[in-house]
Order: sequence, then C-alpha cells, then structure tokens
Amino acid sequence: MNYIKRTIEDRFLQMNDGFEVVLLSGARHVGKTTMLRHLSEGEKRSYATMDHMMVRHLAKSDPALFFQTYKPPILIDEIQYAPELFAQIKTLCEESEEKGLFWLTASQHCYSRNPVCQSLEGKMGALELHSLSRNEIEGIHFGNKLDFSLPCLLERQRSSPKNDLVQAFERIWRGGMPQLLGAGAEQRAAYYESYIDSYLMRDATQLGGITDLLKFRKFITASAALVSTQVNYKVLAEASDISQPTAKEWLGLLEKLGVVYLLKAYDDTRFKRLSKTPKLYFYDTGLCAYLSRWLSAEALRNGAAGRSFFECYIVSELIKTFAAEGMQVEISHFRDTKAKEISLLVDRNQVIHPLEIKLSANPDVKEIRKFSILDTIHKERGAGGILCMCQEVVPVNAKDCYIPCNLI
Repeated sequence: MNYIKRTIEDRFLQMNDGFEVVLLSGARHVGKTTMLRHLSEGEKRSYATMDHMMVRHLAKSDPALFFQTYKPPILIDEIQYAPELFAQIKTLCEESEEKGLFWLTASQHCYSRNPVCQSLEGKMGALELHSLSRNEIEGIHFGNKLDFSLPCLLERQRSSPKNDLVQAFERIWRGGMPQLLGAGAEQRAAYYESYIDSYLMRDATQLGGITDLLKFRKFITASAALVSTQVNYKVLAEASDISQPTAKEWLGLLEKLGVVYLLKAYDDTRFKRLSKTPKLYFYDTGLCAYLSRWLSAEALRNGAAGRSFFECYIVSELIKTFAAEGMQVEISHFRDTKAKEISLLVDRNQVIHPLEIKLSANPDVKEIRKFSILDTIHKERGAGGILCMCQEVVPVNAKDCYIPCNLI
C-alpha cells in the first residue's frame, strides 16, 4: 500500500525543529508510527516499542540502561506504558539542547496533560493524530484555513469534486483506518474484531483497570448505538449491566483512548435553561458502524441511523481538519430545555460560528433562522451555515451559506 501523506506532517516537522521532544498522541492504528517512520527515512533514529514486554520491562526498571541500549535520537512507541522514562528523558534534554532527540507516540488521548509530561514543559511539543480524513484519502489539499466565510468556501470549492451521497456513505461505513483502504467487507470485519479484542480490550485492562471485559464489550456496543445523541448514562448502564458511575468512568476511558469524542454543551450564564449534557460521537465512523452491525454502506445509507452517522462523520471530519491545521477552537453544541438546538458552535478567537448539520441536498432555510438565538451572546457572530449534501456553496444571507460538506 502506498504511503498517504498526512496533513499534520509539516506541523510535526516544525515542532521537531523547535523542541527536544515531540509527542504524537492518537488512538491505536491511526498511523502514528507509520508517519514517523516515513519522516525519519534517511536518518539514523533508533526505535523501541513499549508493546514489546521485554523492552517495556527494561524501560520501567532501568531507564538509564534503556537509553544506553536505545540511544537518541529515538522513536519510542506507546510511551504511556513506561512513564518512568520521562524523568530520564528530562535529564538527557538538560544535557543536550539538540532538537528532535525524542519522538514519542501515545495511544492515550491527551496524554500530554499527564503531570509526568508537564515536567518537560518548554522542551516538549505535542500533536494529535486521528484516522485518515476524507481529504487525506483523496489527496485533496486546501490552500486556506477553514473559517466558513463565502470567499474561503468558494476557494475550496475549486479544489474539491462535488458531493456524492453514495461515495459519502461508503466513506462513512469504511472509516479512516489506514489498514482498511481497499479492504473488502470480510477483511474489514476481521480487522475491527481484532482491533477490539487485541487493542481496546487490552488497553482497557492495562490502562483502565477493567476486569469484566464482557461487560465492557457490551458497553462499547451500547455507546455506538447512541452515536450523535446526548449522553445517557442510565441507558448505557442498563445495556451493560453496570452502575451509572461506572458507565461514566468507562466512557471517560474511551475518550482518553481516542475512541469517542464527547462534544460539550454550550454554557453561558445569559441563557437560563441550557442543557449541560454532552453529545456522543465516534472519531472513526467505520468502527462505530461495525459495532452497530451495519453490514454494508448501502444498508447504513438507507437505514434509520443514516442521519446520526452522517452527523458523526461531519463532526469527526471537522475535528480532524482543525487538528491538522493547528487551529485553536472550542466546539460545543447548543440545546435549551425547549429543544431549541444548534448542531455546532465553533468558537475561534472569541468569534462564534454557528453550524447546522443536515443530511439533505436542499435543507430548509429556517434552520438558519435559529441562529438568531445567539444575538444575546456578547461575542462576535462569525460566518456559519448548514453543512449538507448540496453541490455548490449557496449564500443565504450576509453571513451564512449552504455549505457542501466536502469542503471541510
């Protein structure tokens, strides 16, 4: 299989020039090691993975001896299994100001926030890699950063083929795991089953301390059934035969492992009756479809869950875009007790961009009128619109457009 260039590569190399340590986090099998090995071609960089038990034992028991065996510059995979290495890494960084000495990967989401990592503040840069985006798979590179404005969208439109519903759901059903590109349905099923049993269950045991893997498997499946809905711990607990506090703990673990994304509810004191419940999404729609037993893209497209999966796909693609482009944004959903709802609010530099997500080529314009509820927010209201299956960008008013979802 030919290597697929990752959008985040340039940012990683920039961090490599500025920091002694660069940490690349992300879920299992999204391509972290593949990308770093590709970037290190032609240079002498040693390699060690903490998935190898003997290597892990050496790293945990004698970090100094480990680095005599595996000399920097080095790529260390799955560093979360040997946090004892960080103290020695700090010592080695203090002895040398050479940049790019240590490349680290971690499958635990947001691992860089760990207190052990914080001891390397000023010496370590951190990035997050997700499974392949639609743009990466199709080799599409937009020359501008996404701000939802009409000029931005029109420029992107020139670089992208038109929306196609069948192709979109093929992408949703297949997901973005690099190993599944070109795989048949049988190979896909075997891959995801192995992924769940060999990686998710092992990480749940070793990182989350979970002992009842049968209930945890039921929990993951129940989570997939609730995709694109507000989190309901009672339903998750009942489906898995666990307590609600345990359901909350387990969902938090799936979030740390980069499997699910909890979209927080928008919070503002000027609104008295806002929902505070997050919404549940999967980073990889293919995994979610497998867990939900959708056996083909066609069945998913025509099934009752089609709209939920489309919404999950859009949220996932937006997250990948913002992460790859290095855009500092806060994303939330808006819902009050009267069921007034806006799918997404993207807050960038104190500017709010409201977005609706609709599985339609011609959504009702009244969906945009809901944005007026934001008039009381003391922040600038930026460009927004409806992310949908329309073929071309269509301005609705001075700020909002019908936005073809393939332009994100």
